[in-house]
Amino acid sequence: MNEWRSPEHAGAYLERADQVPHRTAGERALLDEIPAGVTRVLDLGSGDGRLLALVLEARPDAAGVALDFSPLMLDRLRDRFERSDRVDVIAHDLDDPLPALGTFDAVVSSFAIHHLVHDRKRQLYAEIWGLLDGAGVFCNLEHVASASEYGHGRFLEAMGTAPEDEDPSNKLLDVETQLEWLRNIGFADVDCYWKWRELALLVGCKRGPAPA
Repeated sequence: MNEWRSPEHAGAYLERADQVPHRTAGERALLDEIPAGVTRVLDLGSGDGRLLALVLEARPDAAGVALDFSPLMLDRLRDRFERSDRVDVIAHDLDDPLPALGTFDAVVSSFAIHHLVHDRKRQLYAEIWGLLDGAGVFCNLEHVASASEYGHGRFLEAMGTAPEDEDPSNKLLDVETQLEWLRNIGFADVDCYWKWRELALLVGCKRGPAPA
């Protein structure tokens, strides 16, 4: 069973989400990469809608699509956006190929994709490239692997988490591998635009056709 289907697991995350150190700094860096003229944004693994709400507040002409599969998160999304005609909430498990959703000016995600196995991560990145319009941007605020056990230990210490209490659904991958994947898929201007320990903002833009 995927832990995120459990209301207890999802609820425990929401209780501590606002306490993640430097999270707001990462979110500000992400917002800086969203072009001013975006009109349609896809949020993958939306959770309770925190990130999408920030994006739509910063880009008031945009509409959003929120994807998640956790029953609790879907309830929170519907509660948050029930009075808004700018957001569509869709139940979808990122383990499965993305549904037909049209194209987007921006695709964003926050601490969700690291729960996928590595092969699926790369497949998802390629699917995201296909959903972006000709000048679209992908911004992934993500939990990534440390370069050493020392670094991982320092991250857990900063988070106030004991090794035995780590989320068993985490499938962490290093920044460099993911950036190389994005470049090979066809993304341009690929870089890690912000990082604090195991939290990182990975960004790539769509420029022309994918490599053969």
